[in-house]
Amino acid sequence: MPRIAANLTMLFNEVPFLDRFEAAAKSGFAAVEFLFPYEYKAAELRARLDGNGLRLVLHNLPPGDWAKGERGIGCHPDRVGEFRDGVGRAIEYATALGAPQLNCLAGIAPKDVPGDRLRATFVDNLRFAAEQFKAAGLKLLIEPINYYDIPGFYLNRTAQALDLIAEVGSENLYVQYDIYHAQRMEGELANTIKANLRRIAHMQLADNPGRNEPGTGEINYRFLFGWLDSIGYDGWIGCEYKPKTTTEAGLGWRAAHGL
Repeated sequence: MPRIAANLTMLFNEVPFLDRFEAAAKSGFAAVEFLFPYEYKAAELRARLDGNGLRLVLHNLPPGDWAKGERGIGCHPDRVGEFRDGVGRAIEYATALGAPQLNCLAGIAPKDVPGDRLRATFVDNLRFAAEQFKAAGLKLLIEPINYYDIPGFYLNRTAQALDLIAEVGSENLYVQYDIYHAQRMEGELANTIKANLRRIAHMQLADNPGRNEPGTGEINYRFLFGWLDSIGYDGWIGCEYKPKTTTEAGLGWRAAHGL
């Protein structure tokens, strides 16, 4: 069955962030992911991972000013220097924490910037980051995100991500396929995953509507987990959902789905 990782940004949010590592381990997770490590010292995070027998499977590049609503700066023409500095910072953290791959958030498209300039900026930034990551032994990922949850987000669909990857021309650039976002934007989950399996390096899950745990909405996760096994998906799936009540109360979905 698929390997699942706890997303510590979303799960166990009843406790302080640094205590979520222990909570995840006690709940049976062997791996974790989270959005950003940058407000903590890498050594402190590594101690939490090692002390709880966990591995880190993913984090994101610096996103700009998250608290002020920025959701990445990859497509921002006036932030290229900041983006490239962030690549170096991300590599330092990923290397220290043992993360094999990082996600680059495209960002909300700035107003009054022509579409061709947005695309050219994002392609150039991805080309730079993919090369730097390859030298560091890391994979670079991009994630389509639905425009209902984040209006104006530049990257929304799987086909768009694959088209960008083709233009960048790097074998070190992959899709982070979030099942929840994909369901909201395009559906056709099983066949889309199968057709593009070679370019999907990581997945995330939540049900729809509500972005809660599997079994609370319309997505047939029992089928989907079996489908992923049958087509040979061997990556991790991050549990990036909002618990409907508490994290612990909602974890019964794993047993219900054979996990």
